[in-house]
Amino acid sequence: MTPATRQAALEPTIALDSAQRGEGPYIWRFTLFHRLTHAVVIISFFLLTLTGLPLRFSGAAWAPPLIWLFGGVEMAGSIHRFAALLTFGYFGAHLSWIAVRFVRSKNRWSMFWGPDSMIPQPRDVVDFYRQVKWYFGKGPRPQFPRFSYMEKFDYFAVFWGVFIIGGSGLLLWFPEFFSRWMPGWIFNVATVIHADEALLASGFIFTIHFFNVNLRPEKFPLDAVMFHGRATKSYMEEEHSLLLDELDLDDHGPVSTVPMTDALAPAPTRTQTLIAAALGFAGLGTGLLCVGLILWAVVFS
Repeated sequence: MTPATRQAALEPTIALDSAQRGEGPYIWRFTLFHRLTHAVVIISFFLLTLTGLPLRFSGAAWAPPLIWLFGGVEMAGSIHRFAALLTFGYFGAHLSWIAVRFVRSKNRWSMFWGPDSMIPQPRDVVDFYRQVKWYFGKGPRPQFPRFSYMEKFDYFAVFWGVFIIGGSGLLLWFPEFFSRWMPGWIFNVATVIHADEALLASGFIFTIHFFNVNLRPEKFPLDAVMFHGRATKSYMEEEHSLLLDELDLDDHGPVSTVPMTDALAPAPTRTQTLIAAALGFAGLGTGLLCVGLILWAVVFS
């Protein structure tokens, strides 16, 4: 072994998962409920995209093989509707969780305003402006609380998608029912809205969202915090420093093996890390493949 090789072996390695980089301790970022909800979001969204793209771009060369992969047009349609039911299911479960949390909360106002709220606020506009300045080297990096403006945008994009894409999808799913009290032209509008908004959602998730979450230089190639639910103190200092200042955690305090937001957490095991990485790369690869299929259809149609 050469001196250079020996020195390289002694230097600390950079974790593949950005949520595990830097110094500890680990902190619980997401509960099991949020991670399971996110998992259902991923599964349903990919099923909807992969079964919907061949209809949107039926003339593309890849459309027939993709439909065949899902068992034909009828089976693909059934899978698409099953994924829609999953979407309405997780959306209803999340709204129920909000209602329960609201009833049990001692400070209900904090759910709608303040550093822990998902509601967009004036500071998010300021943070966006500061972020753009930082991108061009014109200012320091903005400091974020529990949720940044990027996370809030992604969060409410799901609400928009469920109402607009899901609502138009219901019209197309049950035309006989809705035609009893709605004009016929509304179904033509629903067809256009459903297809175009779904394409917009897919393009956004697989480009902007994937870049913000995984492909930014400081996160590349993966941020698996949503899969194993925890992140190092260094990660939190970089991504949510204002929250970390409020928590004032004791680095040597008790560790919670049960996922409890903001509590100290044990480090992910090797198995958990490998599973999280496999799921993350599978999702990332599938999303980028969908982007490639969309570009192919647009360029060569």
